[in-house]
Amino acid sequence: MAINSPAVRTIRSLADDIRGRDDRQLVALVLARPDLARPAPADLTSLSARASTRASVQRAVDALDAGRLQVLEALVVAGDGGDPAETSAVLPLLGVHESEQALVQALVDDLWTRALLWRGTDGIHVIRTVPEVLGPSVAGLGVPYRELRPAASESTVPTGPQIRSGIEDAPEAARTILDRLAWGPPVGVMSSGPAGGSAVHWLLERRLLVPLGSDRVALPREVALVLRGGRLHQSSRLRVPDLTWRDVSARMVDAVAGGAASDLLSRVDELASAWGAEPPRVLRAGGLSVRDLKVTQRVLDVEPERAAFVIEVSYAAGLVGDDGEIVPVWAPTPELDEWSASEAGHRWSVVARAWLASTRAAHLVAGRVGDSPANALGPDVHWPAIRGIRREVLAELATLEPGTAADPDSIRERLGWRRPLRPPGPLSVAIDGVLKEAEWLGITGRGAISSPGRALLGITDESSVQKTPEHLRHELHTRRRDQSSVQAAPALDRDDEVAAAMTPHLPRPVDHILVQADLTAVAPGPLEGALASFMRLASEIESRGGATVHRFTHDSIRRALDAGWTAADVLDTIRRSSRTPLPQPLEYLVTDVARKHGVTRVGNSAAYVRSDDEAVLNAMLATRDLAPLRLRRIAPTVLVSSGDPGMLVELLREHGFAPVLEGQDGGVVLVGPEQRRARPRRRAAPPTTSPVDEASTAALVAGLRASEATAADRRAEEASRPGPAIPTTDPVVTLALLREAMADNHGVWIGVTDRLGATTRHLIHPRRVDGGRVHATDEAGRERSWSVHRIVGATLDTP
Repeated sequence: MAINSPAVRTIRSLADDIRGRDDRQLVALVLARPDLARPAPADLTSLSARASTRASVQRAVDALDAGRLQVLEALVVAGDGGDPAETSAVLPLLGVHESEQALVQALVDDLWTRALLWRGTDGIHVIRTVPEVLGPSVAGLGVPYRELRPAASESTVPTGPQIRSGIEDAPEAARTILDRLAWGPPVGVMSSGPAGGSAVHWLLERRLLVPLGSDRVALPREVALVLRGGRLHQSSRLRVPDLTWRDVSARMVDAVAGGAASDLLSRVDELASAWGAEPPRVLRAGGLSVRDLKVTQRVLDVEPERAAFVIEVSYAAGLVGDDGEIVPVWAPTPELDEWSASEAGHRWSVVARAWLASTRAAHLVAGRVGDSPANALGPDVHWPAIRGIRREVLAELATLEPGTAADPDSIRERLGWRRPLRPPGPLSVAIDGVLKEAEWLGITGRGAISSPGRALLGITDESSVQKTPEHLRHELHTRRRDQSSVQAAPALDRDDEVAAAMTPHLPRPVDHILVQADLTAVAPGPLEGALASFMRLASEIESRGGATVHRFTHDSIRRALDAGWTAADVLDTIRRSSRTPLPQPLEYLVTDVARKHGVTRVGNSAAYVRSDDEAVLNAMLATRDLAPLRLRRIAPTVLVSSGDPGMLVELLREHGFAPVLEGQDGGVVLVGPEQRRARPRRRAAPPTTSPVDEASTAALVAGLRASEATAADRRAEEASRPGPAIPTTDPVVTLALLREAMADNHGVWIGVTDRLGATTRHLIHPRRVDGGRVHATDEAGRERSWSVHRIVGATLDTP
């Protein structure tokens, strides 16, 4: 991008630089730093002041990749003391050859576009806030010698030849200390041993180290640069690392993704069924207990981290939630019923889009937060940064051709390059978690992004391979903002599009099973709704995969009978659903369980036990382990007990009996699993602000131009008044100008309104700003203070 020539006009500040940019350059600035547009600034002066605030500069610096960050750090070091820098002076600091000057110049131009530096008539100036954001140890360097010793005279400051001579003459122990401090951190603690102490004293005498206290020393920036050979970093990272990849069949990728998606949907169904019957308690601090997580893990038959993922993604999709009762539990929501009734592709679309937009990081579950583990569904798993990391990982995968998988190490390296200021440890763990979760969801298959995954991101196969990761990441970020402000109808169309992309790759639901003689039944695919519900009730899942193996047991058949099914109903359902003949062992199992089921009945006496078979009651009375129940016979076919009827049923079943619970009317009480439902969670209202896109930014720039023209007319009208024209500024701009004036010891003209609305002008020299007031000396030299909220405008006093 071309930059205005500094010879055309005098540029003395960032505000002058921004006012001199054309509309296209201003649009590029706002798109690179969207926070500058919210709320909309009043004029270009306000825009430049906001661009130099610490919060905005922090966001801009955090968004820099390693190449741009290294160039920015080199410009800061080259301009030590506020001196301007040139691109040619940056090359040695970066350790690159002159052949790389074009690349460095492009990065400098991009930093200029982002308003992290401005070009004056005397060279490049980094804005004042950047060194504050980078901190005192830029690139691991210490501060210059003059900042460590402000009172040092010119003759006592070590020169380059003196530093090099001292390093060459340094004894081995002293050189070891210098080498340890050379690449940072630049502060060390003096050794208590005599050898270390003498080496440090040798370095202090030659001003190669500067004492910071009784036991701490600092390495001046000038000495560190000599030790580093004039370079800021051990290696230059101006270019993005290459992405290592391998070929995978695109057809195989989609097939694996479809299988993973089908498996996830079945796990969500099992989670909802289990929690509907026996909902786990909500912890006092929020979340799911470790014990309940282990129980859920056994129900889902998966490893703990995957169980936590299924729970978290179900919560993100609004399928489970806190029921909000006095004793709260985690239970399915009413949305689950509508979700379960829809076709599989739509169900996957709902879950996948919820995961992509969620700010919950399932990979943090079971990690340590202080002295306790992070619980699933708890507040410690809320991490907004994970949403951006997901999109960045998927954007890298989407740049590859279909059927191409990226090496995880290269993805970690590239994202570490794109976000060098993020802590590498948590970032690497988060990337691994995102890659696993994308596989479990079916967004990727065997490490390559699937066709449904591309549809989820809104990327076509043809367009993605022709775009850079930067373009894709920008499109994904823009699309996320746009989708948050669209109406319901487009959102439904988007769901249909994603669902249509996944549907062909999902295994087709089947309406039959294959019953075998060993009391097992094979489901050759995902079962349809009614049959799936029956098999979950009447059988236990023995193994999963392309075909699921169910096993019929005494307990599973009894569970069906408890829910109100008769033996004839169970056998008839199995017979209708099976493509193989009903084996005799299964008939014997069902009839045997049914024959014993309900022979013994338990009711209230406190509790009574009655049976037409007196031998059964005799066996109960003779069982020593049932003595705590204090059973006693009141009739040949009736026993009574003071125990609870429900407890009685459980204990008798544990000792080989098969009673059922009897109601007050003598009928059998059906004890099928009751399906709890939590209250639907309130969805956050979509943001009312429009996205910061190219069209809205162009309109904003046009408004800023109009405001500048109006301000120019007002300045012309006030030219006859003493002092410069005072533009109307918002509090952010006012505070920035006051702090800039304090740093440079400049005067500031302010316009202050009184209680009657009249505005007075004052020329002040700010001394401090705190508590919403500015304390300064006025033009008469008096100490005064003004409320910042009454200052309607401010401008620097220029000679």
